[in-house]
Amino acid sequence: MIHWGREKRRKWQRRSKLQQVEVSTYWLLLLSPWIFYVSGMPQFAVQVAGPPTATAMGGAVVVLGLLQCLLGVRGLRRGIDTYLGTEQDPPRRLLVTGLVTFLLTAALVTALIARGWVANDNPAPTMALFAGLPSLTGVYGLIVPRRRSAAVTAGGCVLITAAFAAAGATWPALLGTLFVLAIGGLVGIFSPRCSAWYLAVMRELDEAREAQAQLAVAEERLRFSRDLHDVMGRDLSVIALKSELATQLARRGAASAAEQMREVQELARTSQKEVRAVVRGYRETGLETELAGARAVLRAAGVDCRIESAQPGLASGARAALGWVVREGATNVLRHAEASCCVIRLTCDAAGATALVMENDGLRPDQGRGGSGLTGLRERLAAVDGTLTAECDETARVFRLRAEIPASGSRRPQPPPEAPDGLRDPGGPGAGPEPEEAEAARLTDAAVGEGTGPARGASHG
Repeated sequence: MIHWGREKRRKWQRRSKLQQVEVSTYWLLLLSPWIFYVSGMPQFAVQVAGPPTATAMGGAVVVLGLLQCLLGVRGLRRGIDTYLGTEQDPPRRLLVTGLVTFLLTAALVTALIARGWVANDNPAPTMALFAGLPSLTGVYGLIVPRRRSAAVTAGGCVLITAAFAAAGATWPALLGTLFVLAIGGLVGIFSPRCSAWYLAVMRELDEAREAQAQLAVAEERLRFSRDLHDVMGRDLSVIALKSELATQLARRGAASAAEQMREVQELARTSQKEVRAVVRGYRETGLETELAGARAVLRAAGVDCRIESAQPGLASGARAALGWVVREGATNVLRHAEASCCVIRLTCDAAGATALVMENDGLRPDQGRGGSGLTGLRERLAAVDGTLTAECDETARVFRLRAEIPASGSRRPQPPPEAPDGLRDPGGPGAGPEPEEAEAARLTDAAVGEGTGPARGASHG
């Protein structure tokens, strides 16, 4: 029994907040017909007195009330699904069957009052109808407009009160009957409808949260596109400029045309390397920029994001890898969690190893369960001898993403010794890379210096 209870508790904790609210609301609504039945039917049953026929009629009322509860549970569930749009076929047959059952109950109670087998000066007959009326009006109120359901319910209460009056009920009992039936009918209409409206609003909020997460992913794609445009736009502009210059020099028969084409070739190879770096994600990502961006995006989504950074000295490759961890971790929180708090810790131990931990609450079953995002992060960290672990604490509903880079991967590399001028190869591995802006400026100035003045105002992407 204890094991069963723990398993149910774990299953409940694995549900999302929306699923928990939906399940609890469904159970509360499905229990309401039984609550009305227990509150009204026993009071009626003990008031029936007379020959065996009276006892049989009273038992029939009790059985019909039980049938109304069963129909009400089934009809309320399908009615809520119809209101939310998950089911297209309204429970009309169940509604008609429940109405016929309620009318039979009202006829039997009226006959008992007319025969004097139940006292007409106490609320017992009214409570027999009160046991089944809310479930009937609840199903009706979910599939028709509010005003129509309220008007039909009010008319039914008046007709039942008139039937009791014709059977000989006293005026105080009639007023009590009208009041109790009206309250029961209105509660039956608006309670399930309000609950279904709450569920609809929460589903819209959940869809909006999912759309916000998708927009965050789309923004990252746009940023990637801008990076690619910045790399290719500038280089292609310089390549077009120098190619035009080489063409003009070749027409003049100048020997410098071959030198210009050699520079175009080198620039094309450099652009190819940069494009591959962008596509593979090895282009340096600013860790501080990613931390600030993650905090802004998470706070915009209603998540309290705190950053605890020790600012360790990292190589460019390690900083880029950790930047990708922060970016993917923030996306993971938005798309796969219902977090209210996220903590990002960046620490460095005495040995020089660096660890980045992202921890968020609101764990959902799909967070950390595979996916290409975490696989890609492991590949990026493997390039700097790093590791990535994902931990799920289902008891506390906490997800923890931990990236570790050893001292060998996080230590800043020393610049290679310069080779003698006569042995240096501009395109070989021993050459130190020039800054991209300086390279573009050098090529553009060289092209402009050869006599292409109008090209000075060309766009650089």
